[in-house]
Amino acid sequence: MDAFQLLLLVVVVISTCKWKSEATSCVDSDKEKYNLLEGEAFYFIPYDVIEPNDGEFTWFKSSPQSRNISSKETERVYYHGGALFFFDILPTDAGNYTCQEISPTGECYNHHVEICVFNTSFRADEKLTYGEVKNSDGNKEIECPRVVSDTCEALTGNFTWYKDFILLPGEHEAIMWVENAAKHDEGIYTCICTWRHNHKVYNSSGSRRLIFQETAFFSDANILSPTNKVQFADEGSELKLNCSVYCGKNATRKCDASWNINGIPVINIDSNRYNQATNLVIENPSKNTIATSILTIKKVSAKDFEDKFECSVTNFYRGNRATLTLQRRASIIPLVIGGVCVLFFCVFAAMLVKFFAIDLALFFRPYLPLSKHNEDKRIYDAYVVYQMQKKDKATEETLSRFITKILPTVLENKCGYRLFIHGRDDIPGEDRLELVEDCMKQSRRLMVILTPGSESGPEITDQCPASPQTAILGGFDWQVGLHHALIQREMSVILIQLGNTGPQGYTNFPPGLQHLILKSAPLRWPESSRGAAAWNSRFWKRLHSQDQLGSSYSSAVTVGSVRCQGGDGGGGAGCMRRLHGPEGPSGGWDRPHP
Repeated sequence: MDAFQLLLLVVVVISTCKWKSEATSCVDSDKEKYNLLEGEAFYFIPYDVIEPNDGEFTWFKSSPQSRNISSKETERVYYHGGALFFFDILPTDAGNYTCQEISPTGECYNHHVEICVFNTSFRADEKLTYGEVKNSDGNKEIECPRVVSDTCEALTGNFTWYKDFILLPGEHEAIMWVENAAKHDEGIYTCICTWRHNHKVYNSSGSRRLIFQETAFFSDANILSPTNKVQFADEGSELKLNCSVYCGKNATRKCDASWNINGIPVINIDSNRYNQATNLVIENPSKNTIATSILTIKKVSAKDFEDKFECSVTNFYRGNRATLTLQRRASIIPLVIGGVCVLFFCVFAAMLVKFFAIDLALFFRPYLPLSKHNEDKRIYDAYVVYQMQKKDKATEETLSRFITKILPTVLENKCGYRLFIHGRDDIPGEDRLELVEDCMKQSRRLMVILTPGSESGPEITDQCPASPQTAILGGFDWQVGLHHALIQREMSVILIQLGNTGPQGYTNFPPGLQHLILKSAPLRWPESSRGAAAWNSRFWKRLHSQDQLGSSYSSAVTVGSVRCQGGDGGGGAGCMRRLHGPEGPSGGWDRPHP
C-alpha cells in the first residue's frame, strides 16, 4: 500500500467516526404524562413523531429499571415503529419510557413519556380526567380525549360513552353533545374506545368532568372603577389602582381587565416598579360577573404624576377604556395649623369676653335701644330703704357713710342719678306717710340696703342717718316698696349687702324680701377694697351693667342712656330722679320737691 492509499483510508475512517459522533447527539422533546387504569390497553405515539413508520425507532424503559422494549407483537408490551403498545396494563408497567428516533436524514430525537397506573377503584379520581367542560353554553360539547380518539382512528375502534360509569345508549361518536344542559347533567363522562389486535378485544378510556353553568347574559363592558379621572397620591408611598368591569351574568368568556401606562401594557413594563393582579369573580346569588385588575405602584415617583394610567376592559370582544392621572395630595398640616389657631383665637376671645363682659356691656350700651323708662314721666330713679335699729356702732357708721356720702357722690354726681334720702330731701313737719306713698309712685327703683342683724317684724324702721333722732315708721317704707315691687310690679329692686349676713343669713328677713333675694342675689359692697368708692370701680360697673339686664325682680336702674344695677343693701330712704328737660344748674338734674 502506497502512501496515497494510506492517506485515503485515514480520511475515510475519520469521516465515518465524525458522522457517527454527530448521529449520537440527540434532541430531547418535552415529556408527556398519562394516567391509566389497570387492565386497560394503551396505544401511544409521541405527538412530535410525524411518520411513525419511517426512520429508525428504538424504545426502552428508562426508569425505575432500565430495559429495552421488545418489538415482537406477541409480547404484552411492545413497540412497532414509533408506536408503543400496552395490553392489560399492570401497576409494574408504571415508569418513564424513551423512544429514540433517527430520521432518514440522520437527525436524532429522544421522545419521553411517563406512565402512571391506578387501580380501578380510583376511576372517579380527578387525576384520571382530561380536564373539565365548564362553560355557559346551552348545549355542552364533550370531546373524547385525544389519546383515546387517536387510538380509535388508528386502530379502527368503536366509541361508547358513559356518564358516571353508566352506559349512555346511542352515543358512538368522538364528540358527544348534551343539549339543553341543566344542573343534573353534571358528572364524569367517560369515552371508551373498543379495538381489536391479534384477534383480541381491548379497551382504552378517557374521562372529562362536566360542570354546569347557567346561561350567560353579556352586557356592554361597563367600567365600575375607576370612576374619577384623578387619583390623589403621596410621593414615595405605595398606591393601589383598581380597574373593574361588569360583564353580565355568568359572562366569564372574554371578560378581562388590565392596566396600560402611556399605552403600554403593564406586563411589558419593569416589574420592580409595578405589579398587576387580576381576578374574575361570579357573585352569588346574583351571578354578576366582575373582572378586576389591581395595579400596585410600589413607590410613587415624580414621573408617575406625569404618566397616563389606562384601565382597559373587554367583554365578549367588546371593549372600553378609562384614563386616570395622579395628583399630589394637599398637605393637611396647614389645615391643622389653621384649625388650632382658630381654636386658640376662639378660646382667647371667650376669655376676654368673660373677663371684660362688664366693660363691653357698658361700651355698647349707648348703641342699644333705650329702655321704656326713658320715656316715662316718673321723677325719681330710685327710692332707698334701709334699717338702722339695733345696730352696733361700727355698722351704723358704715351704713351712714355709704348712704350720705358714697351713694350720692357716685350715683348722683358721677352717674347723674337722683336719690330720695330721708333727712336730706324731705321737709320737716311734712306728712311722712303721704310722702312715702308719693315718692314710691314717682320712683322706678327700690334700692334696698341690707345690713347685718336686720330683723323682720314691727321693729324694722327707716331712719335718716342725718338726723340724730330715730324715726319709727313701723316698716312702712318696706311694706309700700315691697307692695309696689311684688304685687303691682311697678318697680324694679336693687339689693346691696353691707357687711356679712351672719350665721342666720337672710332667714330673718321678711318673706317678700327673701323672695326678691332668691330672684336676684344681692351685690356685696367691698368696703375693705381700695378704690371701691371710685365711680369706675368694678362694683359700680357691675351695678351699671346689670341694670341693662334687669326685670321687675332684678336690680336694674336707668338714668339717661346709662343703666345701673345694684345688689346688696343700703341705708336710709330716698328716691333717684332723672329730668327730661334742659340741664339745670346741677348738670342737668334738679333737686326733687317733696
